[in-house]
Amino acid sequence: MNLAKKLLVEKREKFHGGLYHKTQVNLAYNSNRIEGSKLTEEQTRFIFETRTIGFKDQEAVPVDDIIETSNHFVAFDNMLETLEAPLNGTIIKNFHSILKSSTQDARKPWFNGGEWKKLPNEVGGIATSLPEAVATDIEKLTDWYISIEKPSFEDIVIYHHRFEQIHPFQDGNGRVGRLVLFRECLKHQIIPFIIDDSHKQFYYRGLAEFERIPEYLLETCRSAQDTFKTWVEYFYGIDCEL
Repeated sequence: MNLAKKLLVEKREKFHGGLYHKTQVNLAYNSNRIEGSKLTEEQTRFIFETRTIGFKDQEAVPVDDIIETSNHFVAFDNMLETLEAPLNGTIIKNFHSILKSSTQDARKPWFNGGEWKKLPNEVGGIATSLPEAVATDIEKLTDWYISIEKPSFEDIVIYHHRFEQIHPFQDGNGRVGRLVLFRECLKHQIIPFIIDDSHKQFYYRGLAEFERIPEYLLETCRSAQDTFKTWVEYFYGIDCEL
């Protein structure tokens, strides 16, 4: 049984305390934290395990942080259940729709949740694809990617960088992009990984400098792979197939 199937079995059996459980908490916590969520890792775990928000005497957090964390768990489950399908725009937009469901952003008429952006935006002060070009740019990028018979780790990271350059949504691009990153590694028997919030500056630098020095981002991702590999070995043993 390979890693993707093991995670799916744990998900369907509602198994607690395994790699699926650990991955859900860590990916939701770190991916949301990178984007500014105030939830702690312990609070994130509490939401996953109990579906409640009683944090005792801890600092209050924005409601949207809680909603987006819960949505991330759903998006990850959706990712596991649709892993067999080739990557496409519909899958990507569905991730965004799930992640932003019931948030304040979703109620804004210009936000266009689950659809490509309507308004121009920037990332780190750098221009991204204009709204009218997004559909074509994503289609070209995804066509290039799925034309590769067996994508490598480097191919998947390149896809992620180009996806973030396009920045196809008004908000939530990083979270969607990192879900796709995890999905494609898992799908193609490559150690998946989670970008830890403590390494977000290295991650941002890697994205910004990728055209000039691709190793910045590649090495950040490889380091994250090493961490996830230790988790796989702990839960499933060193002989677990990817």
